[in-house]
Amino acid sequence: MARWLPRSTDLTRFCQKLSRVKTLEDDMMETSFNRCLSTIDLTLLGIGGMVGSGLYVLTGTVAKEIAGPAVIVSFIIAGFASLLAALCYAEFGARVPKTGSAYMFTYVSVGEIWAFLIGWNVLLEYMIGGAAVARAWSGYLDSIFNHKIKNFTETHVGAWQVPFLARYPDFLAAAILLVATAFISFGAKVSSWLNHVFSAISMGVILFILIMGFVLAQPKNWSTQEGGFAPYGLSGIMAGTATCFYAFVGFDVIAASSEEARNPQTAVPRAIAFSLGLATGAYILVSVVLTLMVPWHSLDPDSALADAFYRRGYAWAGFLVAAGSICAMNTVLLSNLFSLPRIVYAMAEDGLFFQIFSQVHPRTQVPVVGIVVFGLLMALLALIFDLEALVQFLSIGTLLAYTFVAASIIVLRFQQQKVDVPTPAASGQPNPEPHEGPSSGELKEYESFSDKLQLVDRDKSKEQREPGQLKAMFEPYLEFLSDFYPGEVVTVAVVTLMVSAICLCSILVFGNTHLHLPTWSYSLLLILFSLGFLLSLLLIWAHEQQRSTQTFQIPLVPLSPALSIVLNIYLMLKLSYMTWLRFAVWLLLGLLVYFGYGIWHSKENLRELQPQRVSARYVVFPSGSLEERVQPVQPSSQPTTGLPDTDTNDCKR
Repeated sequence: MARWLPRSTDLTRFCQKLSRVKTLEDDMMETSFNRCLSTIDLTLLGIGGMVGSGLYVLTGTVAKEIAGPAVIVSFIIAGFASLLAALCYAEFGARVPKTGSAYMFTYVSVGEIWAFLIGWNVLLEYMIGGAAVARAWSGYLDSIFNHKIKNFTETHVGAWQVPFLARYPDFLAAAILLVATAFISFGAKVSSWLNHVFSAISMGVILFILIMGFVLAQPKNWSTQEGGFAPYGLSGIMAGTATCFYAFVGFDVIAASSEEARNPQTAVPRAIAFSLGLATGAYILVSVVLTLMVPWHSLDPDSALADAFYRRGYAWAGFLVAAGSICAMNTVLLSNLFSLPRIVYAMAEDGLFFQIFSQVHPRTQVPVVGIVVFGLLMALLALIFDLEALVQFLSIGTLLAYTFVAASIIVLRFQQQKVDVPTPAASGQPNPEPHEGPSSGELKEYESFSDKLQLVDRDKSKEQREPGQLKAMFEPYLEFLSDFYPGEVVTVAVVTLMVSAICLCSILVFGNTHLHLPTWSYSLLLILFSLGFLLSLLLIWAHEQQRSTQTFQIPLVPLSPALSIVLNIYLMLKLSYMTWLRFAVWLLLGLLVYFGYGIWHSKENLRELQPQRVSARYVVFPSGSLEERVQPVQPSSQPTTGLPDTDTNDCKR
């Protein structure tokens, strides 16, 4: 019986496979894609992903049913919360200018299995999101023509009464997705140009709404006679914030496009900042004019803006609003179809997904197989499935990706930068002999033992300033932490911080409703988990960070990513249990794909199977002893063959 149990070494090796991180190339600007996108192109892609139908529908819904005119405050808070996540994406997009977005960022810092699961969830998120927007686009256009398209389809094709299927096949939604797929497959420049056209029309309509809205504004609509500015109080504002937060989902298309940016180090952070600022401003200003034009309690949630102009005697403005809404939904469709194949490409390129999706068309320089396959799947979803029950699934995938990207920022910032050890084969230098002088590399001779001792002391003091090591000011109080490997304590503290955040948010969400905790235990648990969160945060801050680089860095690390983690977890726990159940089923399917294919075909797995060379290092301790440490060193580019073995006896003094 015991022989069937796995050995501890096998379990250790298996866990190492799951947590291995991606090895980045020396030249991260090298790519098979076409680097043709400017800062303006990326900014408009981000605006197109964020300013969709939500501007025309969500503002009225939240204003009437959740927050009243205080929807403005809800959008301000939601914009700030989205900024925390966006800044994390901006730093990663500038430092790792590779396609893949949250998947890639997690892979280079946290580990392989977590990266795969993030990519797997983002994949479904984009598919459902694109199909849902296509059906909304179809329904909006159909409503302009008094639902003639729907009536014709039900009469000549028929209506279905099948669970999980739509009432009737939506051929218009499938057709618009197929057309968008064709344009996306022509290349990044064509996609960007098409997005420019729709974004320009959409922004022109928004400008018209703002000008006309302020002309028709009536301040009395915020007066106490109409219910006041915040009729639902603080709880309504915060509930509105949770809903408004999803309006800003879409800026990650900029990070997914970083491998096609001309200068990603500056273009990606600027584009994310500009697009998020413009989107937030648009949502806030449209909310202002909407609630000032007509009383908030009389808004039509389905078509608030068009109805507001109609009630003020400008029915013709409804057609402009409808045109702007359709163009805005087109930009969201393009954003989804643009990002999804590139994330699939990144997973396939790393060997975690089927290799056929890593093919790039030589002329258009886009992953055309992924675009066509997932465009067809998206069209099939929009054609026959009922997506209303699945739309809430979008939130959990996005929030999970935001959480892992924020945690990855902390882990990466406190990691030692990986420096490749030059090998003789790569550098063209002959192998150093044991008795060579200082010019020979690692093995050096010194005139006296005191010279060796001074060198070791100097190196030791330098190491204490390396990323991931304890700051000098805290050494007298936390000296026991100095023995850990650099970054090890920070990694444990990040895990503790996330566990504390989950427990804290669980008490906040379920403590009074589902768990029915008494007041004393509710307060005690809040205090305990808050202390755990703060102590983990302080422990991370007590370690050295990586020094400032030439690329953008998010300020106030680890505080900013930690706040983003808490907010994302809180919003995830507010989702329904059915969303979590569907999420668990999708995760199980993803694990089957990973353990059946990804873990065996991973490029990092193939890299581990390559032969390793051995190098010897010598450490002089203050006691006077000389110790040799043998370390495996990965070959830089080609397999190391013909390297002489290191003879320990020849090297020791």
